[in-house]
Amino acid sequence: MPEYYSSIGEAVGAAMQHNIRLAHDNETSSCHKSQEVRHLPHPSAAPYAVPGMIARVTETAAPEEVAGVVEEVNGALVGVLPQLTELVAAVADWTRVRLAFDEPNHHPTFETWTRLAAAHGMLRDVQEQLEVAADGIAACPAERTDPRHHEAVNVLRTLELLGDVLGAVAPPADRSPEADRQRAARTASPQAAAQRTPSPASTAEGRASTPPPCASRTR
Repeated sequence: MPEYYSSIGEAVGAAMQHNIRLAHDNETSSCHKSQEVRHLPHPSAAPYAVPGMIARVTETAAPEEVAGVVEEVNGALVGVLPQLTELVAAVADWTRVRLAFDEPNHHPTFETWTRLAAAHGMLRDVQEQLEVAADGIAACPAERTDPRHHEAVNVLRTLELLGDVLGAVAPPADRSPEADRQRAARTASPQAAAQRTPSPASTAEGRASTPPPCASRTR
């Protein structure tokens, strides 16, 4: 893979293409259907998707705005959490009709059902906790407090979503998945690598923004 890319989007796309080729043991493209890079929507383009809701929970957001996001997550009909709870319940019910207790000391399917039932119960508990928390969020002060108070409690968010990285720069108005796929394919090609002659400054910047290739197979 080349060491220089004009944008982080091209770098991520090239890395994904590289992993796809590794997963297929570098077989020629004529033997397989063309692989397409899946691009996540920009958080601003999908404010009710999870990345969009996360982007709306900024440190300067008003308490009622954050409480509204929690209520959207926990909404009975279209909330992400109730839908996830129903999904786990559906999988548990799927496992339920495959239970067998013929052997007295061997019940792997029942153990799986037990784990799914426990996960379902925990998700229900999370819904109840968020219902109470939404009222508490709305009652929080609008202004941030002195930072010395913040050090007493650990930060919980540790995962940086891909949408956060790509969302640092607003996407062009004419951007399309097909154009991004073609751009990533051109960037990852050996011809493009041979033709690039970046300056020392741009090479250093590209190295800082290029993700390391994944050695494992993509699933």
